[in-house]
Amino acid sequence: MTGEKLEEILTKLETLGNPENAAGMARFGMNVDKAYGIRIPVLRKLAKDVWVDHELALGLWDTGMHEARILASMVDDPKQVTEAQMDAWVQDFNSWDLCDQCCGNQFDKTTFAFDKAVEWSGREPEFEKRAGFALMAWLAVHDKKAKDSHFEVFLPIMIREATDERNFVKKAVNWALRQIGKRNLALNAKAIEVAEEIEKIDDKAARWIAKDALRELRSEKVKVRLRL
Repeated sequence: MTGEKLEEILTKLETLGNPENAAGMARFGMNVDKAYGIRIPVLRKLAKDVWVDHELALGLWDTGMHEARILASMVDDPKQVTEAQMDAWVQDFNSWDLCDQCCGNQFDKTTFAFDKAVEWSGREPEFEKRAGFALMAWLAVHDKKAKDSHFEVFLPIMIREATDERNFVKKAVNWALRQIGKRNLALNAKAIEVAEEIEKIDDKAARWIAKDALRELRSEKVKVRLRL
């Protein structure tokens, strides 16, 4: 049944494909070598129709098609996702949006999320390292029950990796720092301390990460929201 379902979904993806959308994706720095050109809201609607299907998710991923892999992250069952699967998928990341979608749709809901965030943040490949920080950012947004101590572990890692000049890495470090600093007042103070320390590093990437993060973390808008 899964094979028939997979073929049905792939046919649907081909029908939904739009070359103009693919061109637009490329302008935003997405890898469209194997892309249909389908917008995320359309994929989310399709995912709701499919519901949760682990075997289908594995089949979709194995096609190598960009949107099929994003859809896989939307329909997989986090309770069935293994650590080995996460490690295999992260090595396949070839685009920032695929990385971020997988981390925010699926990986941050697994029991391995916090450990993988730490592990992947030390990887050398650009999108594997980005995945570590994307996981940190999504966990800060989605895991409402996590203790502050879980996020405090991430902060020294951001200092360590702040000098990585690669665009998709430095933006992810910045993203994670800002999201952690917006969880509550205590983490806001700690994130600001870390950003100030990063700002002292004599490095262009580090200065950008720090200044951009401090602009938001010190803003009155954030302070007011955290006091409510």
